[in-house]
Amino acid sequence: MRKHKSTFQRGLVLIAATGLAICSQAKAEDLVVAGFGAVFEDLIRQDVAPKFKKAQDVNITYIAGNSTDNLAKIIAQKGNEQIDVVLLDDGPMRQAVALGLCRPLESNSVYNDVYPSLKVFGNNATMIGVAANGLMYNTKVFKQNNWAPPTSWSDLKDPKYKGKVVFPPLSNGFGLAGFLAINRLGGGTDSNVEPTFKVFKADYAPNVAAFSPTPADMNQIFQTGEAVLAVNGSTRTSALADTGFPVAFVYPKEGAYAGGMAACAVAGGQNKPAAMKFVETLLSPESQTVIAKKFYAGPANSKVVLPQDVQSKVPYGESQISSLQMPDWSVVNAKRAEWTQQFNRIIQR
Repeated sequence: MRKHKSTFQRGLVLIAATGLAICSQAKAEDLVVAGFGAVFEDLIRQDVAPKFKKAQDVNITYIAGNSTDNLAKIIAQKGNEQIDVVLLDDGPMRQAVALGLCRPLESNSVYNDVYPSLKVFGNNATMIGVAANGLMYNTKVFKQNNWAPPTSWSDLKDPKYKGKVVFPPLSNGFGLAGFLAINRLGGGTDSNVEPTFKVFKADYAPNVAAFSPTPADMNQIFQTGEAVLAVNGSTRTSALADTGFPVAFVYPKEGAYAGGMAACAVAGGQNKPAAMKFVETLLSPESQTVIAKKFYAGPANSKVVLPQDVQSKVPYGESQISSLQMPDWSVVNAKRAEWTQQFNRIIQR
């Protein structure tokens, strides 16, 4: 069994120093935005920033990084803020809000259009997109073996998939969602996951080919045929499917988990008017459509009408989005590091 372990944990001092080095290159009138990298960074630079510059006469300096690092940057910079807007996954954003790192949103009608189930940050941040965390499977291999498509989180322990499953570690949002789903299957709650470590080791771990945290690793494992079933997100699955590889995403019957993307204007940030305008711009129908088409994240704005070919690739519409489950982040954020250590020690060792 190959066991891929997370290597992105770094000290706050190093993260802050890196962020400050990039921020120092920005002009005083620039808007400094810290957000997701790769495809999302590209769409901001190519589709959002030029139009924002034209409308507001403000340049955007973009700092790409994962949510853990970007949260660490704004924590370390508190009192000497260099970042004006931060984009984070929903769990880290809840931490940012709890720590008082986000400024209250200004009054704007666009916030009224956010799906009710996604209004989870009070008046301090907003969701800008949502993915579903569920199951991905190789449609070609399943058809060749006359296997029915998976329908439940419990399918991950089916003996016929022994050594054929990819399960990300708990430091990864997809892995966390899968673990919490398995815990709830056994009657557990987010406050009581201890029994699930033993259940996972006995019933689920034998099926795992790799505990892979990165899209590149997971795609490679699927493309070599080493794995045929995975805990994964709708965004990653749609991106891989669009390359022509035979995969499909499944919303488990017990419920998929929401993988939310959120934005806030950083408390103490210098470019205050532009920061609020940028958050509002991310919720505009135009930006929401670009995010859905290129990043495969469902729109948070309920007024957005997506093209038919995009609707099937993202969580879309009141019924589907409201059905997505969310962890009790007040518990999960406090315990996640401890759970990750236990998972690594008990299961990934």
